[in-house]
Formats: sequence, structure tokens, C-alpha cells
Amino acid sequence: MAEPIDLTTEIISPRQFRVALVSAPWALFHRPSIQLASLRAYLQEKGGYQVESHHLYLSVAQKISIELYSRITNSSWAGEALFAPLLFPEKKEEAARLFHSELRGDGKGRIPDFDGLVFDLKDCCDTWISRIVQDNMSLIGFSVCFSQLLSSLYLASQIKKIKSIPIVFGGTSCSGDIGRSLNNNFNQIDYIIDGEGEEPLLELCNFLSEQRTTIPAQVYSQKGFDTETKIDDIRRLDELPMPDFLPYLDEVRQIFSDLPFMPILPVEFSRGCSWNRCTFCNLNLQWQGYRWKSAERMIAEIQELSVRTESLNFSFTDNVLPEREMDTFFQAIIDLGHDFNFFGEIRAKTPQKRIALYRRGGMKEVQAGIESLSTTLLSRMGKGTTVMDNLAVMKYCSAVDLRLMGNIITEFPGTSEEEIEETLVNLDYVLPYAPLDIASFFLGFGSPIYKEPAKFGISACMPHPKNRALFPAKYRDTLLISGFRGDKMIQKKRWQPVRKKIKAWQNFHHNRSDSATPPLYYRDGGRYLVIYQELQDNSTLLHRLRGISRKLYLYCDEPKKIEEIYTAFSDLSSEAIEGFITQLCSKRLMFREADRILALAIPPIK
Repeated sequence: MAEPIDLTTEIISPRQFRVALVSAPWALFHRPSIQLASLRAYLQEKGGYQVESHHLYLSVAQKISIELYSRITNSSWAGEALFAPLLFPEKKEEAARLFHSELRGDGKGRIPDFDGLVFDLKDCCDTWISRIVQDNMSLIGFSVCFSQLLSSLYLASQIKKIKSIPIVFGGTSCSGDIGRSLNNNFNQIDYIIDGEGEEPLLELCNFLSEQRTTIPAQVYSQKGFDTETKIDDIRRLDELPMPDFLPYLDEVRQIFSDLPFMPILPVEFSRGCSWNRCTFCNLNLQWQGYRWKSAERMIAEIQELSVRTESLNFSFTDNVLPEREMDTFFQAIIDLGHDFNFFGEIRAKTPQKRIALYRRGGMKEVQAGIESLSTTLLSRMGKGTTVMDNLAVMKYCSAVDLRLMGNIITEFPGTSEEEIEETLVNLDYVLPYAPLDIASFFLGFGSPIYKEPAKFGISACMPHPKNRALFPAKYRDTLLISGFRGDKMIQKKRWQPVRKKIKAWQNFHHNRSDSATPPLYYRDGGRYLVIYQELQDNSTLLHRLRGISRKLYLYCDEPKKIEEIYTAFSDLSSEAIEGFITQLCSKRLMFREADRILALAIPPIK
């Protein structure tokens, strides 16, 4: 009698199913990947899977030196250019030219040898790939964010040449149509996760280990299993497991055994953006709505991570921090008395008291979404702020010695001569405060401007010129940064005086002989006020305000409406008040926008 056919399907248990999560160059060397740490913790807690984390950029930094790695990281195009000839040999010459042009003006010395770096990268990648293909992995996942696309594509392609291991891409560079394009064009990618990663990746592991029969939603596949159904984003972030940074620290100890090192740990208080109306922004394509953790959860997370890693430095990854929860959080941190350092992003409308609280709680650096010193331009950018808001936040940060980082977006499409002139005038008023960086406008795929280009004077969207130097023509249609036709040449010429003046502003602060005192501050004598004003030629002016003039100046420590000033100083005529304000504005000691007035000097930093 013939033996029956065995139709039993063997189900792979989670403990047999092994996942490798990879963060490729050019992530920041001194930070672990928040994506790998969060996904690893989630897969292990919710699915019981074995998960390894690989921060390949550490090996690259060791290979080419930390200093050179950091230099290349500061120019995302230079990093991508180094991987282009490995993936597309025919693009070598164009990629080399782009690499040289990106590093030529960075002020860091001679340009390193392109061919030598490409060889070193290949050697480093080959070494890692030879190990990973022998480790019997069931799935390899790449977290792909800015400047990690070409390196991830190259690594995936080399793995596929050796072993048929399923490969999944996810991250900010894989959302929506961008992810579909990558999936359609690059055979080394088996799956793309569109959007928030935890639940789709868990369900993909369940599918591949035959714990479920259908491919999960939000996962694109070349095998035709795609579904349009969306998985709901995680609403209660408090329920997420703590991110696991220990693999990164283990790698650092192995690769840099003698390096005295305290990493900056990335942590997330929220996902999405509470504003989410900036016309140029495409940072929230992967998120559905704005959600945040409770202050109590965030306090517990910081304490636990600090104990686990013996690190005191934290960087919030949020697009904007949840203000009400932050108040509770920072007051609790103050009460703890631990010497934490924090970095985070804030809105320009953050009040003075809140900024002072953040500083007392250990916030040492912030980035504010300033973007412009023209109110009409800020309106077209969708910022919901004015120049007065921007000057106020710059002053508040300066007053508490909180380092402020931010950008002025130049060459914004449709900028008028009047907006340029307004910007130039207002640059005189911000001279005493920490200088901002210049950020040339780029057209972000999926941003409001990209969706409605005609509203901003853009006649056509096309592949970005720098992407044309890196990718063959058939791959360029859907990438995160796009090129466009419009008034680019007009704007480039129009913005030159602004660029020149910002450089002078930066040089003024760089070359100051007395950096211990602010360039514009006052000392209060009770009945009089002495204001010290350092000028660009390094000379210093002294201004004395007596009696009622002193009181009026101090009253405008925060922006005040002119009607409020009339009411508070009813003994003075409106003409006298207007004359005083006009005089001090002409001396750049006060700033006026419409009916709001702000005193610009700060008290001495103690």
C-alpha cells in the first residue's frame, strides 16, 4: 500500500526566525539609530523574534577615520556620490565631480581621494556582507533615511548576489510613491514598508515565518501581494517598548575599544507635527496625525535609558515637541537634579517662560523653525509666524544662554524685491543673536509646493540635477528631492546680498574678542539702565535710559502692542511714546513690526 502524501506545512517559530536590522552610512556617527532601537524592541517584545542591529556606519567611520566620516556626513550629496559608482559604474565620473563640488567649499581642507574612498567603502561593505550572509538570517531590513539610499541599495544588491535572503526597506525615504518606485525599479528589494514601521514589520515577519497567510497592509512587494488597506498608526505611544540601544554600544566598544565616548541618544516624545502646514516640508509623509507620549512615560524612559547606557546626552527626534507635556517633563527633570543635556526642535512662537524652563531642565541646544526674516514670505511658506515671533525666540534663547540653531531659506520661489529688502533690513536687528545658517530652497517630493507648483511660480517638476549625476535615467522619476523650472536664476541673483550679509553676521560672531558677554545687553541701575551695544567693527556704544524711559524699555521685554504701551504709560503722550520707540528702533535697540514692539537687549548672562 502506497504511503499517503504528507501535506503538513512546517511553521517556523519566532525563535527560529532571525532578523537583521541595518543602518547604513551616512547616519550620524555619535548617535545610534532610533529606528533600529525601536523596531528591535518591538519585534522582540510583541513577536518574540530574534533581532540583531547593525550600525554599519561605525565600521565605515573606523575605516576612513571619524573626522573624515563626519565631514562627509555634513554633506549628504557627497556621501551618496561615493556609493554611486559601486551601484552604477557608468556614473563614476559624474559622481566624482559632484563629490568634489560638495566638499570644495566646506572649509575643511583638501578634498580626499574619491577613488580611494570608494575602494575603502567597498572593502568595508564586503567584509560585513560576508559575515551577514553566513549568519542564517530570515530577513534583512534596511532603515533608509536621508543620505542612506545608495548605500542601502548597494548593500542589498551585493547580498542578493550571494544569497537569496528576503530584504525589506523602510524609513523616511520609502514613503508613498517613493517607496513604490523603489520597489518597482530595484530587484534587490523584496518588500517596502510605507509609513510607521513597527506593526507592518511585525506582520511581515509573521507572514514570512508562516504565522499568517497574507502579506500585511502597508507592505509593497514585487510579487503582487500589495494591499491598499492601511494599518492604523500607533495611537498610544506610551505602550511602545523602550528603545534598545545596547547593540550600538556593544559595536562602539568592539570597533573603538579605546575611544572615550558618550553617545547622544535619540529619543522621541512625539510623532508627526502639530503644525504640519509648512508649504515646503515633506518630513511627515510617513506619519498619520500628531501623537505624543505622556510626560510621565518620557521621564521614565530618560531615566531608564540613562541607567542602561550610562549616558546623559539626549536628542529629541520630534519635528516639534509637545509643549504642554514638555512643561511637566522639564519640571520633573529639574526636580531630579541630574545633569542631563537635551536637544530638541521648537516652534518660533514658544513663550519666554517656557524657554527658560527648558534651559533650567538641561536643554542646551534647540532648533527653531525660523526660515525667513520677511513676514510676507513666512506667510507663503505657511509658517504661521511673523518676523517679530522669530526675533523674540532668538532673544529669549540668547537671554538664557540656550544655543539656537536655525536656517534662512534662500532662493524661495517667487520671492519679491520688497521681501529681499525687508530681509536685509531685519538682518541688522538680529546681529546680536546667534547667526542662522543658509539653506538653499529645494523642492521636496510630496510637499504642498510639489503638489501645487503653479501657485509658487514653478512651471515644471523634474529630477534634481544632482540626482541626475548619481542615478541612470530610468531610476530618477521618484526620489525624495526634485528639480524644477521656475525663476531659479532670478532668485539666485536676487538673494546674493542676503547671503553676503548672513556670512558677515556669522563672521561677526566667529571673530568676537569677548564671547563671554552678549553683543547687546543691559545692566540695571534701578533708576537708570545702561545698554552695551557691540557693533560689527568691534566698537561698543553705551546707551543710558533714565526714569520712565528705563521702565518703558523693560516693559517691552516681550512683544507688546502699542495700545498696551499707551495704557501702561498713560502719563506720556502717544507722540512721546512713538518718538521714543522710533529713536530706539533706529539705533537697533528695539524692533517694531506693525503694532508690536520688542526691546532687543538682554540682561547679563549669569
